[in-house]
Amino acid sequence: MSIRLVAFALPFSLLAACGGGTSPDGTDATGSGSGSGSASDAAISTAGDAAPLTGTKYSLHWGPVTVQPGAENTQCIWMKLSNNDAVKIHQIHNTLSAASHHLIVYRDDMDVDEQTTPMDCQPFTGALNSTGKVEPIVITQKRDDEITLPTGVAYTFAPAQMVKIEMHFINTTDAAVEATADVDVYAADPTTITDEAAVLFNGTPDIKIKAGAVAGDPSTVVHEFLTIPSSLDLSHSHIFAITGHTHKHGIDVKVSTAATRGGALTSVYNPSPFEWAEPLTAQQSPDFSVPLGGGFDFECDYDNTGGAAVGFGESATDEMCFFWAYYYPAIIPANGSSGSHVCVHSNQFGGANGIDLCCPDAGSICNMVLGN
Repeated sequence: MSIRLVAFALPFSLLAACGGGTSPDGTDATGSGSGSGSASDAAISTAGDAAPLTGTKYSLHWGPVTVQPGAENTQCIWMKLSNNDAVKIHQIHNTLSAASHHLIVYRDDMDVDEQTTPMDCQPFTGALNSTGKVEPIVITQKRDDEITLPTGVAYTFAPAQMVKIEMHFINTTDAAVEATADVDVYAADPTTITDEAAVLFNGTPDIKIKAGAVAGDPSTVVHEFLTIPSSLDLSHSHIFAITGHTHKHGIDVKVSTAATRGGALTSVYNPSPFEWAEPLTAQQSPDFSVPLGGGFDFECDYDNTGGAAVGFGESATDEMCFFWAYYYPAIIPANGSSGSHVCVHSNQFGGANGIDLCCPDAGSICNMVLGN
């Protein structure tokens, strides 16, 4: 029996692109199929009720990469930010091209060499790395996505911070298209920051949807409970936003918390309707914590009118049942790694209550998951 049950980890190819590098003087260094970066002071007002983007702006660019009809891939870049001093990143603005499926931005404290031309990469290996030194800071599914952290909360970037950008792209049209991504991060006045932010990425690989299955067929519902392991004490945390994630067969994602498995549920995510292509990021007001021994009750519903069964996987034609939660203050494991975690529940192993696993806390098991 292999923990490769969590081949679930690999399919995290949720997102796809990576981008660029900066020249020594901090100006743009652009090129076909490569990234670029720059820094500037900014105070940009945005439409709707989004908070104005303010502070020193650092810009990263991925692509363009030409994507042929029917092509799908995950590619990454690694580039250093042009910050000479440590900065506190309080806001992030991501924009993706139509060919982009998802995007993950990582703070990378492990890799040292820049790679500004997008190259094939294993999806979501950062948070599963047992060192915990490559952590996701934001996961984007929308074409235009702005993230403003709560007052006093930020991600700390070291001088010349290495950033990894991972993109999952797919071209479902009959003509070649270009995939691109732009990532702008905004540094706040460090004297205003008191807490470090982090991300929890939670879900299950237990997906087996029958061909032609629609509402009413048990295979269209994935409903599980993830008990947060004792190594990750969220009892004093502030979880302030949640986003659900499925692929195109997904019609609903619900998330609740409970003090124990089978205990009373408190709903924290239940958008109506759920839109899989651009799912709601639900701001939590007030924010909430998870008591020791407690966890998340989550459910994903699907419709599969096609002629083939659908299982768990990273491809857009496969399915996923995940949700990510932004929280503070970051919980730093004993090895001193980052506060971002990937937590998975599966009923395929572990007896009546299944198995619960959080990386990087699970150490070598995380490497087993990745096949390292």
